[in-house]
Amino acid sequence: MASHTSAEQTFNIYCDESCHLEHDQQQAMVLGAVWCPLEQTRGLSEDLRQIKTRHGLRRDFEIKWTKVSKGKGDFYLELVAYFFKTDALHFRALIVPDKGKLVHRAFPGQDHDLWYYKMYFDMLKVILNPHAKYRIYLDIKDTRGAAKVRKLHDVLCNNQYDFSRSIICRVQQVRSHEVELLQLADLMIGAVAYANRGLSGNRGKEQIVEDMRRRSGYTLIGTTLLKEDKVNLFRWHAQEVE
Repeated sequence: MASHTSAEQTFNIYCDESCHLEHDQQQAMVLGAVWCPLEQTRGLSEDLRQIKTRHGLRRDFEIKWTKVSKGKGDFYLELVAYFFKTDALHFRALIVPDKGKLVHRAFPGQDHDLWYYKMYFDMLKVILNPHAKYRIYLDIKDTRGAAKVRKLHDVLCNNQYDFSRSIICRVQQVRSHEVELLQLADLMIGAVAYANRGLSGNRGKEQIVEDMRRRSGYTLIGTTLLKEDKVNLFRWHAQEVE
């Protein structure tokens, strides 16, 4: 899937997650990312702010899946349309359909945290190309975030044999309300999670799921081809344990 990459190009990857905690009473978990070339991030962010303005919203209004409603349906549908018509933007998500099937104790040394980092690596590894550079940004979630970011950077670099950190230059926490492209990731991850939980009842959210399905040609609940470059999905299954 790295065909979009030219030598030594730098990409920004904006990561978020839905229902990643071990005991949050949610069955499905989604880790995802929106990514684009570094030199286009400013222009793309400004485009997203202008879409907000066109719909009568403040430029600093935070795009968020939890805010999606029928009343703002046209606004959120325009964001989805913008993603699909903009060649520089790409999306990847890893879907864990049922966290209840996880049996960490069956794997020596594994707990939920370690498994979470493995999943993050699995989500990102398809995006990463050894001939490019990456800056990875994650939403600040909790007080443990700084340690989590260091660990994730270590795991990613070790798996890429990038001990000098020349490929994965940066893994950093940011505040989502300040970063439009992270907000877009939140929206798309939310739609994938909604589809995988089989939810319904919020017409605004249903419209986004339907529109993403139509534009991508995918159900949003299955694995796409590995080299799919626009909306790349991987449905992960826990190993059966006797």
